[in-house]
Amino acid sequence: MPGKVTRASAVLLFLGALAYTAWVLEVVVRTGLDPVRTYVSELAAADQPLGGLFRATDLAAGLLVLAGAVAGLLATRAPAGPAPDPGVPRWARTDTGAAARRPWLLVGWSALALFGAATALDSRLPLSCAPTVDPECAARETAGLVPATHAAHAVSSGLAMTGALVAMVALTVAARRYGLWRPLARTGPALVALELAATAWTLAAVAALEAGRGLWSLGAGQRLQVLLVAVWTGVLAVSVARERR
Repeated sequence: MPGKVTRASAVLLFLGALAYTAWVLEVVVRTGLDPVRTYVSELAAADQPLGGLFRATDLAAGLLVLAGAVAGLLATRAPAGPAPDPGVPRWARTDTGAAARRPWLLVGWSALALFGAATALDSRLPLSCAPTVDPECAARETAGLVPATHAAHAVSSGLAMTGALVAMVALTVAARRYGLWRPLARTGPALVALELAATAWTLAAVAALEAGRGLWSLGAGQRLQVLLVAVWTGVLAVSVARERR
């Protein structure tokens, strides 16, 4: 059973990573939003012509990653039989106390599950309009005259990115500390460093926007941030699949 669970985890995570990059369609589809200046979530705003499409892909991405993370967590905690199964990767060959001895795996998979759940919730709490390109929307948001989904969306987005960051750090540490997932062990540290830089850029741009000091290429920073999460998730999926083989 652990072998089947790990295979399912790899497939689900890879599909989730693909769905999480659906926003790159804006390169070939006219959205009316400037990718350098606007939030990624504005593509899914209720008043945008393709909002329904991007909300659907966000929902799919969140549910797929959530399922893949839960599968990984179950495989990590599953007790092994009397003899190791060569079809089961090392990180899934545990006894009942192995999970406690590998806390980075538990923290990482749990954080990745949080990321998936919050991303799915995020898709159900869309912005009503695009504040970075619509002055009336920005004015209503400042005056508190927008639907409560704007505030709820900010919370769910924050939870999603927090989960993603914790998962990236914890599972990358696990890969290197426990001798697992060679592709992730090699590339994970660089991806984590780039993700932290992109997150700092995004947060600085948001602060500048709220202070009335311009956008600081907010859209570019946030798009880099979510792209790196998707790339890292894809690397994790490939790593889990290779280790199983």
